[in-house]
Amino acid sequence: MINANGVTLRFGKRTLFENVNIKFTPGNCYGLIGANGAGKTTFLKILSGEIEPSQGEVTMNPGERLSVLKQNHHEFEEYEALQVVIMGNSELYQIMKEKDEIYAKPDFSEEDGVRAGELEAKFAEMDGWNAEADAGTLLNGLGVETEYHNRLMKDLTETQKVKVLLASALFGNPDVLLLDEPTNYLDIEAIEWLEDFLIDFENTVIVVSHDRHFLNTVCTHIADIDFGKIQVYTGNYDFWYESSQLALKQMKDANKKKEDKIKELQEFIRRFSANASKSKQATSRKKLLEKIELDEIKPSNRKYPYIDFKMDREPGKEILFIENISKTSDEGKKLLNNVSINVQKDDKIAFVGPMGLAKTELFEILTDNSAQENGEYKFGITTSVAYFPKDNSSEFNRDMTLVEWLMQYSKEKDETFVRGFLGRMLFSGEEALKKVNVLSGGEKVRCMFAKMMLSGANVLILDEPTNHLDLESITALNNALINFKGVILFTSHDHQFVQTVANRIIEITPNGIIDKRMTYDEYLESDVSAKKREMAE
Repeated sequence: MINANGVTLRFGKRTLFENVNIKFTPGNCYGLIGANGAGKTTFLKILSGEIEPSQGEVTMNPGERLSVLKQNHHEFEEYEALQVVIMGNSELYQIMKEKDEIYAKPDFSEEDGVRAGELEAKFAEMDGWNAEADAGTLLNGLGVETEYHNRLMKDLTETQKVKVLLASALFGNPDVLLLDEPTNYLDIEAIEWLEDFLIDFENTVIVVSHDRHFLNTVCTHIADIDFGKIQVYTGNYDFWYESSQLALKQMKDANKKKEDKIKELQEFIRRFSANASKSKQATSRKKLLEKIELDEIKPSNRKYPYIDFKMDREPGKEILFIENISKTSDEGKKLLNNVSINVQKDDKIAFVGPMGLAKTELFEILTDNSAQENGEYKFGITTSVAYFPKDNSSEFNRDMTLVEWLMQYSKEKDETFVRGFLGRMLFSGEEALKKVNVLSGGEKVRCMFAKMMLSGANVLILDEPTNHLDLESITALNNALINFKGVILFTSHDHQFVQTVANRIIEITPNGIIDKRMTYDEYLESDVSAKKREMAE
């Protein structure tokens, strides 16, 4: 159990949290949500002790252990992966280290023997003999194969490093587990494994995530940060959303009744205050009027961008034909092996599976940013394409304001018109004059959406468009793509995003593709996975 008691945090004149009192209890998983800048990560750091609050305190039961998902992927470059996982339980790791140092002494003394005995007893009590096996099980579950367990962290891929750090946080059954964006860089299989792990986890979990499906699957409670307060709701993310919307509506309805009553009283006072026979009654009504106060409904700190992809023209029957396209990576790995796809009108195709580089390479080929080794592709003459690349950094390496940058892609060279599109993406007033080379990841993504909206394209190609976005922006994009009348080719690790947008699923495998016209959940529940494994072998 971990408690926040009267926690307040101020940065100068700005108050991020004010008198927060929350008890996080065992057996529950709390999803910590809030707008960008609301302080989700900061609150986790307060709970972990990394940041001291201005007032109040964080308490835990004596003897309990807290574990945190580390964000620095390069902190343990000279350590083996298995070793890093065990380091997640620092006390156990220090016992192992001291024990090994004692046994390595050439002049082993009687005092060393006594100390070694103490350490061995503590080591056994902490189930240390199973530490390596338990660490290996966590790594295997997250998709880090056994052959990588004894490799140095510097020799692993970024995705593998993330999985090792996650396994380190989970290791040793901590009493309180703090996870900040644990699904970032994880493939679907690893996310599903983590979901199952957290569902079965019997202690306290507090997690920040922009993955709605993940929050819905693992959370028993939602802790909502807004207006410097944290309100806890029972239930998962969808239940929180419905409850909060209902509460807001009820509050508005209550105010509407009060407003109607005020108008009625005001009208009575106006009509009868000059009438002697009614003056006493009018005075009492006026006093009643003065006592009525509207409940203050503060607008939420959450801001939803307005995303709406409109086509300049409807595409014809012929959309895109891909025939026998192949591509090998610079390292000699086969990415695309004679891939053939007939994209039809109204298709919204999600490209799924672990071969992320292959999906990106296909999109790069289709947008003339890379060349295939063989095969060809052809878009229909009525199609127009807008592309969202996974890496958009080259788009913003310019000394330009947002207005100047977006003006390049606008048919109407009018600043007011361009500012209107930037306003939809939450860049209003002076924000529109920011330099594009200083934008955050989420701001760049919203700018790319503005560019795509201006294009009027009827075919959208999007490679991981939800990366760097907050829940509000993901929701806005999700709804925009559901409502889009054109064709979409996209990739995403956001389960709910894929499930609600796609009507066709394509997985690229080393030996070709699996192509199914169905929803994502139907695809996962089908026997395709077994066939996919057979093809991979």
